[in-house]
Amino acid sequence: MRVLAIDLGSVRVGIAVSDELGLMAHPRPHLPAKDTRALLGALAQLARDEEVGRFIVGLPRHLNGSEGRGARDARRFASALAKHTSLPVDLVDEWLSTREAHARLQEGGNKQKDTRGRIDSAAAAVLLQSWLDGQSAKEPPR
Repeated sequence: MRVLAIDLGSVRVGIAVSDELGLMAHPRPHLPAKDTRALLGALAQLARDEEVGRFIVGLPRHLNGSEGRGARDARRFASALAKHTSLPVDLVDEWLSTREAHARLQEGGNKQKDTRGRIDSAAAAVLLQSWLDGQSAKEPPR
């Protein structure tokens, strides 16, 4: 089953999809964030096209662990996504995923100005890879 990760932003929404084996996260082009209804429709279509069986949505928290407006927005969006697609949606702590994605893009030789359009989906890929790694750690040895 493929999993689709979402990094919500106010302008762009980062997207990443796992491979068929659930081992690797692959960024996809970001989606515009302004129209929630259009975003939900685009995500539902992407889930059908990519044979996605689960969504994860990044849950932003403050450094002290408390939740603010961003977390409330993520919870509201996750609920709307689950209702719109009838697929399970998990909220996952996105602790510093954007910072890590930015560092990885720079390590890859990307200049700061070149990362603007890719950072959101790179952050979604970091979030998804972390979730996938956690899932494989839970599986019993074969």
